[in-house]
Amino acid sequence: MSIVLGLPKGSLQDSTFALFKRAGFNVTCSSRSYTPVIDDKEIKCRLLRPQEMSRYVELGLLDAGICGYDWVFENGSDVQEICELAYSKATSNPVRWVLAVPETSPIQKVADLEGKRISTEAIGLTKRYLKENGVNADVEFSWGATEVKAPELVDAIVDLTETGSSLRANKLRIVDTILTSTTRFIANKAAWADPAKRAKLEQLKMLLTGALAAQNRVLLKVNAPAAKLDAIVALLPALHAPTVNTLRDSDWFAVETVVDESAVRDLIPQLTAAGGTGIIELALNKVIF
Repeated sequence: MSIVLGLPKGSLQDSTFALFKRAGFNVTCSSRSYTPVIDDKEIKCRLLRPQEMSRYVELGLLDAGICGYDWVFENGSDVQEICELAYSKATSNPVRWVLAVPETSPIQKVADLEGKRISTEAIGLTKRYLKENGVNADVEFSWGATEVKAPELVDAIVDLTETGSSLRANKLRIVDTILTSTTRFIANKAAWADPAKRAKLEQLKMLLTGALAAQNRVLLKVNAPAAKLDAIVALLPALHAPTVNTLRDSDWFAVETVVDESAVRDLIPQLTAAGGTGIIELALNKVIF
């Protein structure tokens, strides 16, 4: 049994390969290849643009794939969503398809687009948005560099943004957010109905989501004297409850817990002040809930 897995080429490629690495899979690919090599004999990888991933998954040419929800929506693909994977090119935040215009444009709302020209890669998404708002406008496909087309070539654009920095750099302002999207792990419905393939896809889901859950968490260990144990444990958040073990010296305990990395800079001084010692912070690869 093997599954054919589509991995996204382009802006998500490096972050996807890094995620698989944290999940325990080594994926390598030369700059000119579209068939990445993965160290799992049950998986065959194909590198494809996210824009077309859901169509090939729906057709059964791929058993599963990773792409943004926006492209599943744009293509109207009938696929099985396995899970959401909260990562993108630069952050773990969702990306947004936004309607944007030049800073000096008189366009202030969607109704102002009546009779205007709009450039975008997401033709279907944009047309549905205009139809829902009762607006007639000319929507043309953009082959790239969408931000630079307004105002000389078009009146407005619908483009993807994660941080908004590119829009600001091109002196564009956002009029409306059309769709918020995150990365999704999707499967062909026939593949999902196959017990062996589903079991493999469920395994991938567990490891990938576990790797994402671990990326902003650390394991914190601290030694606590018996007299200070309750005070130290009270300071510590945990997935369920901190682990407490007796040391060889029965007057001391070893306490460990998983915490958000951002909390550690405040926790360590608090633990020290409460009597904790021998504090260790360890990076995590996976956290499985």
